[in-house]
Amino acid sequence: MMPSMAAQPILILGTGGNAIDILDTLLCLNRTGTEAFWEPRGFLDDDPARQGTRIHSYPVLGPIEAAMSFPECRLVNGIGSPSSYLGKAALITRTGASAERFATLIHPTASVSSLARLGLGTVLLQQTVVASNASVGSHAIILPQSVVSHDAEVGDFSCIAGGVVLCGGVHVGTSCYIGAGSLIRQGVRVGDGALVGMGAVVVRDVPPGATVAGNPARPLARRPASTLA
Repeated sequence: MMPSMAAQPILILGTGGNAIDILDTLLCLNRTGTEAFWEPRGFLDDDPARQGTRIHSYPVLGPIEAAMSFPECRLVNGIGSPSSYLGKAALITRTGASAERFATLIHPTASVSSLARLGLGTVLLQQTVVASNASVGSHAIILPQSVVSHDAEVGDFSCIAGGVVLCGGVHVGTSCYIGAGSLIRQGVRVGDGALVGMGAVVVRDVPPGATVAGNPARPLARRPASTLA
């Protein structure tokens, strides 16, 4: 049963897998009738080859800056891979949109404690868990079947890939990427701009800008500070 309130038009940034999962989340929310009825208008993507095409019948309307041409639309970001996650903050700025235009989306199968906190523009996909006293910042994305345990923190613009477990009190900084299937021990701190490789078991703090992988996780490389801007 659809809600009686007016539909909210929304544009999705990106056309990759995360963006398609976000489209699915919007459609699932519409079917449950427990949230505002969303009206997906389409996608924005910088790839000229994508512009003018359709994805699941929804048009790719232009580059990211085209968001300014659709002031009536809410926005949600689906861009943030291991190769692009450090650019998420700049990407959001390029839309020219106010913070309030960005929608926070929670898939109907996600479980979010009433004692947790979520920022603007954040997305929780299928079967994610955000436990008591946990916080997820703005423009973060939590991919399917990941767990943010009690008192854990995920910073703005960070991406938690699928099947990740952040144990109690873990702190993930701003603009981080936590790879699929990784486990982070309770109380560990992951510095801003860090990348944790898929399947890693992280038992020690990760410095800002570091890349770690393995079991136990060890440093692979460290990016210059200038790449974290």
